[in-house]
Amino acid sequence: MKDILTIPRPEYPRPQLVRPDWVNLNGEWAFEIDHGKSGKERNWFNANQKFTHKINVPFCPESRLSGIEYTDFMAAVWYKRSFTIPSSWNDKRILLHFGAVDYDTEVWVNGQSVGTHRGGYTPFSFDITTYIQSGTNIVTVCAEDDVRSGLQPRGKQCDSYNSWGCDYTRTTGIWQTVWVECVPRAGYISSVKISPDLANECVHVEAKINGESNRSWSFTSAVAYEQKQVGSQQAVVSGQRARVTIPISDIHAWEPGNAHLYDLHLTLLYDDQKVDEVQSYFGLRSVALDGMAFKINDKSVFQRLVLDQGFYPDGIYTAPTDEDLRNDIELSMKLGFNGARLHEKVFEPRFLYWADKLGYLVWGEYANWLFDITTATGLERVLPEWMEAMERDINHPSIIGWCPFNETWDKNGTKQNDEVVRIVYNVTKQLDPTRPVIDASGFYHVSTDIFDVHDYDQNPETFKKRYEPMREGGNVHVPFPDRQRYEGQPYFVSEFGGIWWDPLAKNEKSWGYGERPSTEEEFFTRYEGLVSVLLDNPNIFGFCYTQLYDVEQETNGLYTYDRKIKFEQSVIQNINSRAAAIESPLMKPSKPAVKS
Repeated sequence: MKDILTIPRPEYPRPQLVRPDWVNLNGEWAFEIDHGKSGKERNWFNANQKFTHKINVPFCPESRLSGIEYTDFMAAVWYKRSFTIPSSWNDKRILLHFGAVDYDTEVWVNGQSVGTHRGGYTPFSFDITTYIQSGTNIVTVCAEDDVRSGLQPRGKQCDSYNSWGCDYTRTTGIWQTVWVECVPRAGYISSVKISPDLANECVHVEAKINGESNRSWSFTSAVAYEQKQVGSQQAVVSGQRARVTIPISDIHAWEPGNAHLYDLHLTLLYDDQKVDEVQSYFGLRSVALDGMAFKINDKSVFQRLVLDQGFYPDGIYTAPTDEDLRNDIELSMKLGFNGARLHEKVFEPRFLYWADKLGYLVWGEYANWLFDITTATGLERVLPEWMEAMERDINHPSIIGWCPFNETWDKNGTKQNDEVVRIVYNVTKQLDPTRPVIDASGFYHVSTDIFDVHDYDQNPETFKKRYEPMREGGNVHVPFPDRQRYEGQPYFVSEFGGIWWDPLAKNEKSWGYGERPSTEEEFFTRYEGLVSVLLDNPNIFGFCYTQLYDVEQETNGLYTYDRKIKFEQSVIQNINSRAAAIESPLMKPSKPAVKS
């Protein structure tokens, strides 16, 4: 195994289910582009098949950090590397994990197929115990990718050769950590769902157990705060599940900007002997909609969000380091934002870990940009991966809501199938009844807990005029009224601003929304005018400004693409941090009118 300092992204990739025995497979792999998707016919999966290039995993081949930097379309890509299993694992099961591979993936170990996965944003794993041999083993990966099909969720990956507008460089193949870990042969904890219950001062824990059914398993769960145990519980495993409710003796709520976290130690036992154990964590907090307010721990919190695209100049979809993930959150908070929409991408778990640690509010979203949901085929492609994303991320206290779709534009003149949106909304609510769900951010709403709009009007006066009637309970601004109805839900301006600012004009394709301000003073006047309209409206619970940083040709960020601040930080911070009308304990909003 390589020295950990030479491995890119060396940190443990799954922070909410941590085991000590694992081997990171990031680093140098053999690599080949398969333009004709003929590699399987040519038996490239054979262990002795040679590839001509080297790639630095987990960075996609389009990125500089991969060492490839090939940015044309690739129908399929192949990876291969050797690895050895530590001798201490000889009596264990061996699991091979992939954080994310875009898009249709098949994996072979020593020339034998061990499984497939469809989806570019969610993790998957295979039990490779029976495929392992003593000494050197060979893992081979093939990923097929077609962002132009309209039936592959691709987020902001461009379906044209060159990036343009708000579409950027593509990501093909592996883009998150690959690793192997050992688990006990007899049984192990495969996943855990954590449901904090602040009102009742407890936490509910449900663990899935992969174990021999003829054994009498038991399960213990211990909670600690700052290394002091504050609760524990034990249960008998039944039907491959263990469920416990743990009263907590020392209560510290997780809050925006004040992230109290509890450690959770889970143990699987047989005849009172420890068989498996994992480490996790959680935050005690509640989220609820109350009238027009979004409440966290029963307190109205105005969401001062910023749009985060999750792109990096050198790594594209993949942050160069774990510190870069944390840095993006800290850059946002320095400007007075308390959270972000994680836009058109399922962000990696380590980003959510830092959001949990820093008290940063985020919306869990999906990569549906220009995806075809005009027929039920769209449901077939979206729903399984969306459910995988929710299962992966449901324990993160930083996630305060779900949004599976964003701007469901017509496809070649055909409208969305409303039932696709409705079914995904209903499934989301069934999987997680504790968080609000926006069905389709901006448009077109079908069944939603929150009515949100996208509004890139650059004139603060006309912007204000549009929302002013809501202040006193008057009519609500409803875009596309022939396609969606407002039904009294809390109201959220979830995209606005996008002010174009690229004074050096290095990129001739540079763009933003509206006319460019001619001076910084003009920028600040426009920014403050737009933000103030939303902060001062007692019937709007939040905003999301577009965007945190430039991405390639889209230059409407508050930072440059390489994360350099464009403006005086304190000016933006002061504008964003001002008290919002809906947060005032004296303010009792008048519910806006609902048009029939």
